[in-house]
Amino acid sequence: MSQQRWSEACERNRDPILAVLRRLLQDRHRVLEIGSGTGQHAEYFAAQLPHLQWQASDHPDYLPGIAERLAAAGLPNAPAPWPLQAVLAPVPGLAPLPEAPLGFDAVFSANTLHIMSWPHMQALFAGLPAVMADDALLCVYGPFNYNGNYSSESNREFDGWLKARDPASGIRDTEAVDALAAAQGLRLVDDVAMPANNRLRIWRR
Repeated sequence: MSQQRWSEACERNRDPILAVLRRLLQDRHRVLEIGSGTGQHAEYFAAQLPHLQWQASDHPDYLPGIAERLAAAGLPNAPAPWPLQAVLAPVPGLAPLPEAPLGFDAVFSANTLHIMSWPHMQALFAGLPAVMADDALLCVYGPFNYNGNYSSESNREFDGWLKARDPASGIRDTEAVDALAAAQGLRLVDDVAMPANNRLRIWRR
């Protein structure tokens, strides 16, 4: 039985994201995707950006479905996904770090920050220097608040739905996320408006 999962949101947002990634990642070589989920983005972006090695990763529970999707695609630049997640202990960071070359010159994550708790977000950012090369880019897609305000009524409703499901989750304030990034030596270099009141925010190490 297939273990692949499907996300309609991934299908809708992949082309707008790709349009930005083509510009951002034209001089990059190796991308680590954190929170690959269904693997749809990994499959699509690796196929559309063949100059990149696209390394998917996620919680171990999701890896069989991602691996099945990528194996079926047969893309030479999309290797088997890694188990990788933000952990709070023994120290906050990303784990387990594989015994493989790290130093990625780009990191991508979509629709993850509003799902995670704040401590896990802190752990994610704390773990980034261990996987990023100097001058690497961090590209994060999803909804954000500005100055504590929702950017749309639909985002307000979505935030309420998130918090009803898990009080530790929710749409994050850009100022708070930028502070986490700055603490790890990352500076915001672009903030691109995307469809459906989302953003693609880019930091450079």
